[in-house]
Amino acid sequence: MSDTQTSQGDIVFRGKLFEVVQTKQPDGRVFELARRAPGVRIIVADKQKRQLLLTKEFRTELNDWDHRLPGGKVFDTLAEYDKFRESGADIAVPALAKVKGEGAEEAGLDIRDAKLFKKSTLGATVEWDLFIFEAIDWRPHADGQQLEAGEQIEADNWFGYDEVKTMILAGHMAEDRVALILLQWLSLQG
Repeated sequence: MSDTQTSQGDIVFRGKLFEVVQTKQPDGRVFELARRAPGVRIIVADKQKRQLLLTKEFRTELNDWDHRLPGGKVFDTLAEYDKFRESGADIAVPALAKVKGEGAEEAGLDIRDAKLFKKSTLGATVEWDLFIFEAIDWRPHADGQQLEAGEQIEADNWFGYDEVKTMILAGHMAEDRVALILLQWLSLQG
């Protein structure tokens, strides 16, 4: 196979983060799939106080600030993701490592242990999985928040469980699929 072909079809566009793959069906119709490397999001809870940490991040796609779970990309480029997929290794290993890295970077937390709560698959024509982890063992990071250049993220935003539910239901979290999963997590907390 050439660099522009995959077992799923022909790559008709490839950027740093996204690629578009076209497949021709036996009846002549052409289907497209957009693919992006997976990401992680982190649920950080103080269960005794019944509070959640939400970052407040300026998002260029919104041209506004948004409350969200801390997280990021598991791989910084499609090339890294392709190499990983070819290895056949378990995605849980780099995803957990990214949880620990993003916890320090975006939230200023030293996450020592986390467990996968849910995997979110976007859909049939867009492949962009998100792995939502719950931080099990965490503490403030000795170096505090460690943002990448250009990131605008406020990290010390603790909200009560009921307040987060209200924010989600009122549409005050723009990353809808993560908000739904967070609502599912909250429903299990009693």
